Amino acid sequence: MAEGSFSLSAGVVILRRRGGDCRFLLLRAFRYWDFPKGHVEAGEDPLDAAQREVQEETGLTDLQFRWGFEFRETAPYGRGKVARYYVAETPRERVTLAVNPALGRPEHDEYRWVTRAGARRLVVPRVAAILDWASAVAGC
Repeated sequence: MAEGSFSLSAGVVILRRRGGDCRFLLLRAFRYWDFPKGHVEAGEDPLDAAQREVQEETGLTDLQFRWGFEFRETAPYGRGKVARYYVAETPRERVTLAVNPALGRPEHDEYRWVTRAGARRLVVPRVAAILDWASAVAGC
């Protein structure tokens, strides 16, 4: 659980079912791959923040939290950051990397729908632990 001394981000591990396979949405910023996430604003509910960040970063608004609202958090990283992730499904494949007004460009350089094995090859160990948890939750 995040402590008050940490900066909390919230995001969603988003998956799509393709036949019998699960595909996970990863976003790339520079060389770093992660699930959609962002900073929880003061007074904002983390789940609301996670959904807001997904919409801002991907354009997805139809998330289905089929497995409830259980979450996992990373160990602290960077400069005291903790990331909280939920698991949801979407039927949509198309993602829109919208321009962030503060940056004047999209926050991410590309997106990919990848298998669990493909995701494990792209993400850092901290994110891989979240992937493994989400895969177990969703039965992937």
